[in-house]
Amino acid sequence: MALNLKKLSHKPEMLAPGHRACSGCTAPFMIRLALKMVEDDEKLVTSIATGCMEVVTTIYPFSAWKCSNIHCAFENSAATLSGAEAAYRVLAKRGKVKEKFKFLAMGGDGGTYDIGFQSLSGAMERGHEMLYICYDNEGYMNTGIQRSSATPKGAETNTSFAGTAKPGKEQHRKDLTACLVAHDIPYVAQASVHNIRDLGDKIYKGLHCGGPAFINVLAPCHRGWRIGVDQGVEYARLAVEANFWPLFEVEKGLYKINYKPKTQLPITDWLKGQGRFKHLFNDKNKHIIDELQAEADKKWKQLLRREAESLEDAKAAAPAQA
Repeated sequence: MALNLKKLSHKPEMLAPGHRACSGCTAPFMIRLALKMVEDDEKLVTSIATGCMEVVTTIYPFSAWKCSNIHCAFENSAATLSGAEAAYRVLAKRGKVKEKFKFLAMGGDGGTYDIGFQSLSGAMERGHEMLYICYDNEGYMNTGIQRSSATPKGAETNTSFAGTAKPGKEQHRKDLTACLVAHDIPYVAQASVHNIRDLGDKIYKGLHCGGPAFINVLAPCHRGWRIGVDQGVEYARLAVEANFWPLFEVEKGLYKINYKPKTQLPITDWLKGQGRFKHLFNDKNKHIIDELQAEADKKWKQLLRREAESLEDAKAAAPAQA
């Protein structure tokens, strides 16, 4: 699907204004876009795990959601929606539901990488026709900026202090996208809030791939990243240009890189200006910057190799299909 922004702008907003998200928060933008990615003859059922976006959009007795929305516990957004999808299939088979429904589950990295990983893995393995989107802001931001397994190495949070004993988080971030690719589902992708067309195309594909799908979306939190209120989208762009967060998709097992920087930025261009990394720019901790650069370079080379292998696989399969 080629995203038609003009047509999209005329579609009604399904996330009402007036919610309590922080000024400059990038996650509501992603949600607004996602809720418009259904066809005119389709209805949408959503679930959202406890977290920033649930708290700011469903403060009792109000709701910002104009479509069906289920607030789940921290750990079970995917499980809840997989049950709704299964019920829909049964009712449709019996002729009790005539409308077309699509199913969209969401959670932050805390409710996806960590607490909700078991239910997400189960829903994907069972083959439910649903899309799960993780809005990844690289920490438990809603509860006071604690580290998650999505937090990059070296980042300072309220549970990974940077001081004389430790230089922030000691581990590299979990590669959750790779974990979902290993489930061998029809569609997996990484996206970023700064690239509207790429993000919208991927959400549409995920909703209409005919099976389980997962999209990991980088959605900077200016409070947790300690950047300016108006800098969230820019830091998402810098993460992509530095190959810290490549944009790619895996469709039926085949890798495709959606954007290749003409000139890869050094990882320092993304790190600098973020308060959570300021301690890395002293002589004692500069080795962590080198480790982050090496990790980004290694992952990028792996991704290029997988794309090349996918192209070879596709060429080999073409004569057999013909």
